[in-house]
Amino acid sequence: MSVTINAHQLQLLLDKTANHMGSEYNEALHGIRLDVDAKYLYAVASDRYTIAVARYQLSHDDEQQEPWARTIPGEHFRSIREWIDTMKGAGLITISAAKDRLVFEGPQSDLSITVNTDLEFPDWRGVLRKQVEAATDGTAFPAFDSGFLARFNTGTFLHARLTGNDRPLLVFADDFLGAQMPMRHAGIYPCKEASFDGAHRSWLWTLAAGSKDADLSDPAFADGDRSRYEVTIDIRETGESLLDTALRSVWEMSGKSKDKPDEFLAHCLAATHAWMAYRYLDALYNADPRAAQAVVAETAGDLEDGEIGEFAWEAAEKAGFAPQKWHDDYEARKAERAADAA
Repeated sequence: MSVTINAHQLQLLLDKTANHMGSEYNEALHGIRLDVDAKYLYAVASDRYTIAVARYQLSHDDEQQEPWARTIPGEHFRSIREWIDTMKGAGLITISAAKDRLVFEGPQSDLSITVNTDLEFPDWRGVLRKQVEAATDGTAFPAFDSGFLARFNTGTFLHARLTGNDRPLLVFADDFLGAQMPMRHAGIYPCKEASFDGAHRSWLWTLAAGSKDADLSDPAFADGDRSRYEVTIDIRETGESLLDTALRSVWEMSGKSKDKPDEFLAHCLAATHAWMAYRYLDALYNADPRAAQAVVAETAGDLEDGEIGEFAWEAAEKAGFAPQKWHDDYEARKAERAADAA
């Protein structure tokens, strides 16, 4: 099972979908799916919030094979992109699917990566088919420059409303209103069709293979296991985690006997500190959403490094406190408790 594509086109497929790759918490979505049918090679990626599909039409020689699909693990994406960068755009790359590997054969060198064939990737054809077929006739279908759309990344949630084929796209957020004008030049629409029906027809081959019942309830779109690192860079999920911790600790406090003061105190501290952190984060978000998002992302990085004690010590010294005295006092109290227990 193999397909051939030049380096430039493979680079485009990967780059068009890389920003939609899922996080490491969801192994099924943490990568880019290479999916082949009798006409196209697709690159597919989703992070549960977005889904993106880029396709390349195969040569006649490649159209005779059976469909196959493999997911490039996210941890291998960078090495593959760097390998592609070493060759000329016209250089041909043959991609082969073995039992548990993807093999990329280039003009001068080859690259082989291990893949997990047991992971179930969502029925992306079915998910998109359902959404496309739900679009009503006569829906506005203007074209917008994606580079301009990126300018509306305000660091917060946006509402959008299409106002017509030759009318602007309106975007709304808290204390924010914007509009983007559509492109009116010929030939810039998908498949050079200015209508939704024309674009739909160009994807019928692909979407027809998807289930009519597929939707976003697919288990692969669920939250992943965060056993490797228990914080998120998403500000809303961070707030949810803090509130969950505060409430769980309060519930644990109410069920603890007074004859276990250390355990009771631990839950008390966890509840109060989680509530304090949530209130501070909420206040910062309301004052400056971008600053709040930056703090959440930086803190996630600190926690992933696992050197909290070192970071806290440095922060205390920088703020003019005396962490060495705190340490000495702690050791003295610990010695006193050991003596009393003896």
